Amino acid sequence: MEKPNNNFKFLIDRISKTVWMILSVILIFGIIAATAVIYFNKDNSIGITENDKISITPTQIRSIENIGEWEFLSVSDEELVDTVRRGFFGDDELVRIYYGTLRLGINLHEAKPGWIKTEGDSISVLLPPIKLLDDDFIDEARTRSFYESGDWAGKDRDALYRRAYKIMKARCLNEQNVNSAQDNACKQFYTMMRSMGFENVRIRFDMSQTQK
Repeated sequence: MEKPNNNFKFLIDRISKTVWMILSVILIFGIIAATAVIYFNKDNSIGITENDKISITPTQIRSIENIGEWEFLSVSDEELVDTVRRGFFGDDELVRIYYGTLRLGINLHEAKPGWIKTEGDSISVLLPPIKLLDDDFIDEARTRSFYESGDWAGKDRDALYRRAYKIMKARCLNEQNVNSAQDNACKQFYTMMRSMGFENVRIRFDMSQTQK
């Protein structure tokens, strides 16, 4: 009866040694693999970093520049202008009414290189000066004679047109309207830059450029 028990005990011992040998091999390979992973990744790190810097790309700047003329104030005006020609038998008179709309704004094609500069969450914008965007602001289709006596040549009407042009431009292209257009420009550019993520926005006008 003792011989079967001895065989069973021998079998158990063999199985235990085999299991321990397999576990030892697995443990050794695990240590080697872990050591290799640590060695080859010693210069790498995993973490979360926050980038507070906001940038505007050259493509975005060109897209803004491609807007070209940007109107910030429109002023409508009408002028009644007259001229009198003295004569021996009486005076001739020509009175005409002129209507016009003057558009004040900037031309972004005139912006200087580097007109937009960024630093962190701040951006500085240097805009061209406010100017008259269209020199042909008198609506000739609406121009009409208010009163006319005698014969008047084309050159007389041209002279009257030039007078109306100067009066209208001087009346509408004044400091108050230019300042109003500047305020509107600042508000629109401020809103645009804030929407792009910039916290601090500084907007100026390049007054070194000759205002036409």
